[in-house]
Amino acid sequence: MSAREKLADLVREGGNSLAGLSRMLGRNPTYLQQYITKGSPRKLEEDDRRKLAEFFGVPESELGGPEEKSYDTNRDWVEVQRLSVDASAGPGAAPGAERGFDAFRFSRKWLREHGLDPANLSAIRVVGDSMVPLLREGDDLLVDCRPGGFRDGVYVVRFDGNLLVKRVASQGKGQFSLLSQNLAYPPISVSADEIDIIGRVVWKSGRL
Repeated sequence: MSAREKLADLVREGGNSLAGLSRMLGRNPTYLQQYITKGSPRKLEEDDRRKLAEFFGVPESELGGPEEKSYDTNRDWVEVQRLSVDASAGPGAAPGAERGFDAFRFSRKWLREHGLDPANLSAIRVVGDSMVPLLREGDDLLVDCRPGGFRDGVYVVRFDGNLLVKRVASQGKGQFSLLSQNLAYPPISVSADEIDIIGRVVWKSGRL
């Protein structure tokens, strides 16, 4: 169906007056009549098309405008599960049941640009204050759990039965330091067999 035919149908179904609609557009009373029956103008001006689309509650594309991009959720976006566990930025918290209770939605394009695979991602919450000001209690963390080589950074680790978020630095020969941003908390020296590195923190969200 052409844009002219669509407009004619909308006018007829709504019982509207072409002259009245033309005046609404600030045009002479015969403007839309000539557009529909004589093809003059060849197409509606962008501002006229927008006003008519808003008046009839239809997409501009039905009146000759460009197709509006629609986002396919399955193609363009991916949901990352928020797990019902906390990573302690304090003295340590025992992990709870690792089940999803909600999700964050991320752009696949954004994840790809940052080299992140959705299959390896999960989101958990921070508790405690040892990582202030970098991380605060209540912040949500996006954790990349892919296997691979280690490099210094902020990680979620399991240590002594507790789940911690710390800056992890290699000291060589299988030794690591778990560092807090809050200087009130001293570094913790551990060996590789004392910790389980869950994943690297790659993004955070939190209230200002």
